[in-house]
Amino acid sequence: MNEPNGALVAGVDSSTQSTKVVLRRLEDGREVASARAPHTVTEPPRSEQDPDSWWIALTTAFAELAAFGDDVVAVAVSGQQHGLVVVDGDGRGIRPAKLWNDTESAHQAERLVERLGATGWAEACGVVPVPAITVTKLAWLVDHEPDAVARIQRIMLPHDYLTWRLTGNHVTDRGDASGTGWWDPSTGTYRSDLLATAGANRDLIGCLPRVLAPTEAAGTITAGAARELGLPVTTTIGAGTGDNMAAALGLGLRAGEVAMSLGTSGTVFGVSGRPSKDPSGLVAGFADANGAYLPLACTLNATKVTDMVAATLGVDRDEFAALALSAAPGAGGVSVVPYFDGERTPNLPAATGMITGLRPTTTRADIARAAHEGVLANLLDAVDALAAVGVRSDEGAELRLVGGGARSAAYRQVLADLYQGPVRIPDRSSDGGDEAPAAGAAVQAAAVAGGDSIDDVVDRWGLRDGGSIVTPVNDDDRSVRDRYGAAAEAAAGLAG
Repeated sequence: MNEPNGALVAGVDSSTQSTKVVLRRLEDGREVASARAPHTVTEPPRSEQDPDSWWIALTTAFAELAAFGDDVVAVAVSGQQHGLVVVDGDGRGIRPAKLWNDTESAHQAERLVERLGATGWAEACGVVPVPAITVTKLAWLVDHEPDAVARIQRIMLPHDYLTWRLTGNHVTDRGDASGTGWWDPSTGTYRSDLLATAGANRDLIGCLPRVLAPTEAAGTITAGAARELGLPVTTTIGAGTGDNMAAALGLGLRAGEVAMSLGTSGTVFGVSGRPSKDPSGLVAGFADANGAYLPLACTLNATKVTDMVAATLGVDRDEFAALALSAAPGAGGVSVVPYFDGERTPNLPAATGMITGLRPTTTRADIARAAHEGVLANLLDAVDALAAVGVRSDEGAELRLVGGGARSAAYRQVLADLYQGPVRIPDRSSDGGDEAPAAGAAVQAAAVAGGDSIDDVVDRWGLRDGGSIVTPVNDDDRSVRDRYGAAAEAAAGLAG
């Protein structure tokens, strides 16, 4: 190699908002460089993106890393889960991809649950259909665009699409496949009967990608993709996975450990040795990207809530965080229910946000604190839901916090106070952004390139170590969460 860094691997995180590429050394995982390119902003209820725009963002990000291109030996892609990408026989996208946060398929989700029952779905594939789940989006397409369904030759998830553009191979992995509603993590097989519930008048099972093992290569980069990205034609492409599965790899999560990710949306997930089947639908029984399972609960509303309230108050994020930290716990009795875009957990696609407890004495600081408390109380309910399905039995164990919201001093401290336990903030990437999904994708690329196990790479790179710990500074007798719960019930009643 010409560069002193030696062999490099690229981890790609193609999220709702942007595509990020992180280059790490194969030998020790040290981050060498990173680049990011934005995606078009999209919001529910119709949240769609052109899949080709993800490829353009990927090439744009790699162009910034051209000086390192010759040293890249492997690439793997993590992508936003659940999005429906449909491709015709000429290899062109038939329509924009419906994303995970598109809520137009709420009616179809209700119909699918009525057909098999919540328990039936949980037993069949570990997930109960909500608008986020891919099978509901396919059902929406059947109902509204049957001509598009007739042209489908390939069905993909967002990360599958980028892997296909890189290799020409129509493949996926078990982690991302487990979020479709037509793949069973318990047996590792597609369920043609579940796929058929979408109502298509043709058998679509042959349009689904082949599911790869965690360290199985998707293929070698095509000559055309190598030219566009400035990479060697010998570059190996990993199977890739969903963003939450990649984040678990990047954090080096072990069985029983739980992480919370604060981005536009919020997720709580933990590694488990057995599949979960939650008929309440609060916990999705996903597979992970390392041969185990990843029970997960997701909310539609996280940092977008605090960003919107900050904008309403006319302050930036730093000022908003300072306001929140200046208020007493409990925010003077104010509660913010963060259902601004409807909600997935709990499943309330028609709900709206709510602010309760306002008094003449309420201050801007109270509102700022309440906005953070509302987002986090909703996600801590998700932590409790994971505990109910057997993930994390030891109360007060360390909770890991990642995502863009983890940069906020207010989110870090308010979470520790509400959780009443230690919160670990893992080491961050050099550009100050969140790198857990991209780091996990890089782990997978390194395993594929070096013939190692994923655990070996995680240990060699020291991904379980480092970071900072935030501990509670205020006692909480659950009064804040209990008051939030009452406000959330009221919001749910209005939505119903």
